[in-house]
Amino acid sequence: MAEGFLAAHLARLRAGLEAAAALEAVAEAYADRVLETIRGGGRILLFGNGGSAAMAEHVAAEYVVRFRRERRALPAVALTAGSPLLTAAANDLGYEEALSRIVRGMARPGDLLVLHSTSGESENLVRAAVAAREMGVSTVGVLARGGGRLGGLVDLAVVVPAEDTALAQEMQLALEHAVVDRVEEEVARSEGEEEDAG
Repeated sequence: MAEGFLAAHLARLRAGLEAAAALEAVAEAYADRVLETIRGGGRILLFGNGGSAAMAEHVAAEYVVRFRRERRALPAVALTAGSPLLTAAANDLGYEEALSRIVRGMARPGDLLVLHSTSGESENLVRAAVAAREMGVSTVGVLARGGGRLGGLVDLAVVVPAEDTALAQEMQLALEHAVVDRVEEEVARSEGEEEDAG
């Protein structure tokens, strides 16, 4: 019997996730940057286009609300979530400048800007990364397809081994879930230690 479409898709995803396990060290570095940002009083600012924008909102919600554990709310926001702000910037300045304008208005040194992209070539994300660098804001790129231009502009590039957009997004979300889980575990543990000491 021929393999069904779902089984075929899941087989591709399984192979991709197994390959992505090689990213353990860079995923750990990403989690460490998130923890350093939170402990230093900074915010996690997330960006993306299309499905990557939806992922940014999804991940921000997990930091603010929770993933697996009860703990305090963590400071995260998807900067593409406010349609009036985004569309005003795109209308007045052009879409290529919209995200960099938002970065210049919202980000501060001590924050961490996380840029999601499957191509690494989106001009608006490239310009946002440049703006962040000029402002002294740390950046992480959650990328695919070798990282593209963004891979060379961010402080830390986390590049999943995928060329297909859908597969890349599924792998990126799995990676983000692992990072959130690691961050949440550390935050919950440190809060428990503070309560025990108090």
